[in-house]
Amino acid sequence: MTRLRRTTSAAAALAFTAVATAVLGFAGPASAHVTVNPKEATQGGYARVAFRVPNESDTASTTKLEVVLPENAPIGSVSTIPVPGWTVATEKRKVDPPIDVHGSQLTEAVSKITWTATGDAAVKPGQFQEFGVSMGPLPKVESMVFKTLQTYSDGNVVRWIDEPQPGGAEPEKPAPVLTLAAAAAPSASGAPAATAVAAADDDDDESVGAAIGLGIAGLVTGLAGLVFGGFAFARTRRGPVAKS
Repeated sequence: MTRLRRTTSAAAALAFTAVATAVLGFAGPASAHVTVNPKEATQGGYARVAFRVPNESDTASTTKLEVVLPENAPIGSVSTIPVPGWTVATEKRKVDPPIDVHGSQLTEAVSKITWTATGDAAVKPGQFQEFGVSMGPLPKVESMVFKTLQTYSDGNVVRWIDEPQPGGAEPEKPAPVLTLAAAAAPSASGAPAATAVAAADDDDDESVGAAIGLGIAGLVTGLAGLVFGGFAFARTRRGPVAKS
């Protein structure tokens, strides 16, 4: 019995080790990609996003980030958030047809944003940095692909430019993708709400009118009582005086 118990325990331990090795050992460390966060926004609106850049090198630091905006989805307004220790530069390109931004027709759009580290601000091994951007109005497309180049202090350049393929596996160097959802249709509940409010106002008016009517009726009844009371009092005063 003891031998059987030991054999069962050993078999369980080996099974656990095999599962742990398969899940942890063979899987290897997850690769950290350059991503855009949040990953979703709404067509026609404005979004504040951040390009999150992890440093994947064990010996070099990230010194430059270049983000290319998609040509098929130009954006009229693009502004960056200051990152301490980094300079930022933008490049523009001509667009045709022009972009309509609040009634203004823009013939140029930002095509590329470049952040460059100064001094000791580079992203060191084991660290990450976020580069914020405000943009809009967002185009009416299903997604925006931002091809990105990450430059290291040793001269190595990682090109995050692979576009996702429908139904396919994740590419080796995927580009950051922002998914755009269609704007919600305007709610049609305004008219019924207004009708309900109007009906409520009518009910209130009727209630007030009924209350006023009851008040007037009560006042008339009270006055009539006073009048009759006055007549009775007057008749009492005019009656004969009892003889002693």
